[in-house]
Amino acid sequence: MPDLNYHHLRYFWVVAREGTITRAADLLGVTQPTISAQISVLEESLGVSLFRRRGNRLELTDTGRTVQEHASTIFRVGEQITEAAQNGHRPSPARFAVGVADSVPLLSAHRLLGPALSLPTEDLRIVLRVGERARLLAALAAHTLDFVLADAALGPSEPIDAHTHEIHESEAMIFGAPALVEGLAGRFPDGLEGAPFVLHTENTPLRRGLDGWFARHKLRPRVAAEVEDVGFLQLLGQDGRGFFVAPALVQEDICERYGVRVVGVAEGVTERFFGITLERDPEHPAIQALLRATHG
Repeated sequence: MPDLNYHHLRYFWVVAREGTITRAADLLGVTQPTISAQISVLEESLGVSLFRRRGNRLELTDTGRTVQEHASTIFRVGEQITEAAQNGHRPSPARFAVGVADSVPLLSAHRLLGPALSLPTEDLRIVLRVGERARLLAALAAHTLDFVLADAALGPSEPIDAHTHEIHESEAMIFGAPALVEGLAGRFPDGLEGAPFVLHTENTPLRRGLDGWFARHKLRPRVAAEVEDVGFLQLLGQDGRGFFVAPALVQEDICERYGVRVVGVAEGVTERFFGITLERDPEHPAIQALLRATHG
């Protein structure tokens, strides 16, 4: 197999990151035909297709995503070599690359990552990615992430050899805008019969737990919205579109930020958060700080 041409690889990597050859050409200061030709040579040398076209955009193939992850590692190491040469004998800050699954509320993520974020800034450089769980796990496997924060443990069918650490378990609280809370008829939870709710989508553990809670209490809420993005869900709750659920972990933050009130606890419904690492006993100081806080 011929040696890998890293010049071609960088062109591919920038196009994969930017999504179009036009933006990549502007960024690299070369013509679009030049980039197209370089990527074609790379694909020919590897014997695979790295992109497929979707309308005006280029979409990575499965192999292309794998190559992108490895390319990210290569160019990150290149940056570290440059930094080390420029810094001489001065130690560079440790890099903590963490992925947060897009199903994890960012308020919760900020609170849970607190022990790592509180490390001295001169000792740690944070790299944060939010995205689909599967893509974050692929990045973890490719060593471009050190830690993935998720709301579900690794399943036996997931194609990654990694370890799950339970970080936190929090009971679920029901929140509502003041006008909604004041308009409730009857005591909690019976007063929620027919009340509007802004809910997580059905593919989330919290939604499944909440549906079970409704059934146990014979409640039939009016579903005003089903939302994937948790931040937008909470904004709808702030607007009074419906009651919503969030973990007790961030109860004070939710009330202060969105001006809502706690209605009650959805007993038996919890939200669990997990850290996923490649090592059983990680040596990274930021991960050790997280795990010490968990077990403390």
